Amino acid sequence: MLVKTYGSAVHGIHATTITIEVNVFPGVRFSLVGLPDNAVKESQQRIDSALREVGYKIPGKKIIINMAPADIRKEGSAYDLPLAIAILTATEQITCDTLDKFMIMGELSLDGSLVPVKGVLPMAIQAREEGFEGLILPKANAREAAVVNKLKVYGADSINEVIKFLKGDQEIKPTEVDTRAEFYAHLNKFPHDFADVKGQENVKRALEIAAAGGHNIIMIGPPGAGKTMLAKRIPGILPPLSLQEALETTKIHSVAGTLEKNSSLMTQRPFRNPHHTISDVALVGGGTYPQPGEISLAHNGVLFLDELPEFKRTVLEVMRQPLEDRTITISRAKFSVEYPASTMLIASMNPCPCGYYNHPEKDCLCGPGMVQKYLSKISGPLLDRIDIHIEVVPVSFDKISNSQLSEKSEVIRKRVEAARDIQTERFKDEEGMHCNAQMSSKLLRKYCRPDEAGMALLKTAMEKVGLSARAYDRILKVSRTIADLEGAEDIKSEHLAEAIQYRSLDRDGWGG
Repeated sequence: MLVKTYGSAVHGIHATTITIEVNVFPGVRFSLVGLPDNAVKESQQRIDSALREVGYKIPGKKIIINMAPADIRKEGSAYDLPLAIAILTATEQITCDTLDKFMIMGELSLDGSLVPVKGVLPMAIQAREEGFEGLILPKANAREAAVVNKLKVYGADSINEVIKFLKGDQEIKPTEVDTRAEFYAHLNKFPHDFADVKGQENVKRALEIAAAGGHNIIMIGPPGAGKTMLAKRIPGILPPLSLQEALETTKIHSVAGTLEKNSSLMTQRPFRNPHHTISDVALVGGGTYPQPGEISLAHNGVLFLDELPEFKRTVLEVMRQPLEDRTITISRAKFSVEYPASTMLIASMNPCPCGYYNHPEKDCLCGPGMVQKYLSKISGPLLDRIDIHIEVVPVSFDKISNSQLSEKSEVIRKRVEAARDIQTERFKDEEGMHCNAQMSSKLLRKYCRPDEAGMALLKTAMEKVGLSARAYDRILKVSRTIADLEGAEDIKSEHLAEAIQYRSLDRDGWGG
């Protein structure tokens, strides 16, 4: 008897429907074909144990299973449940006339209980697009899949529940999530607030500009000056995620398996803070079976690299292309996978190995040339992709002990949102462009034209202060954002003057 059940294979952040065909003949053999990996091949033992626990078994007959399309590699243990249901139906241990209405996914434990799987959200989207009535999966994944409307999501605790549901002996209520209510209920909950930060007004201003224009920023300062503390508060001033952004971000985390148990839609911009010992594959993604890396997990959010010079040179260099293109393509001999990587890079570093170069009170203990050697660990092309450089100095005792609260993140966020609204209107005809940091040279000439006084100031800065040529475009982009924060239509001299201040590492002799 030939029986078909349906599952799903995740490729990048998209899913492909897999048809599981089971046929039974006289004989004694179990054959599984269709390019399964070892985890799928091992499903026979898990299925056998799980079925025996609930009163069924894999009969001693010749069972041939094909997973189509046969040219797509099937990975992981999520096919246990659809394989088990197909075997039971093909061997006539259960009868079900509605198998073609459901997509089924789930890993089986030896006692028959269902274990959560990765990539459920792309699977649910694909199931809806292909016209399936429902999706059956482990209960822990039900809320994650239920954000997809016009699809019934049935969450079960064990294979016994699934069998009874398909036979019509037990009802499983579809999991329902009010996506919009869930989304807006948690939209403005942040654990950190700029109100807790004492002093550092110039750094807060730089971070506000970075958030308003989507600019990458690097903070240079001695240990304990507050670089990490400031970075952790940036998500609180970024504009809220749109529903479309939230869905896209959730898909990436669903594929990576980093969503919390029983969670649904991500409502806050991600903040990723990898350790400096990270490998280049872990940062940008990859592996034998490609998975998204930290730069993709930070999509639509913040990637914070603390102690930037301590990262391996190869790790930093592989970031150059994704930071520019805002996508990362991982190529293999037979296929390639593309992950989105539109992230805001926040980096921090000490100015020298001992950490006290340019410190107002402590002396630097580094020998001649050590400061420059330390800074040279960060290549010019990478610095070229960082728009704002800001020096962070230690806060005085008077400011630390002051009990008065600083400006709240909520207030700063409103200014940032107003500036982003201006940019959204500006780039409404430019596909895939949302903020000033993404401007090309062509758009730079169109929207960032200073007046004569501004050009004279920029020329003086380039010549007298010793700014490098690569700083020119970055200064114009940042000055455009400063003008947007003030609601100004044209870039003025004061906007350029402030933007020039944020190019510390481009000055000749810095660290010399």
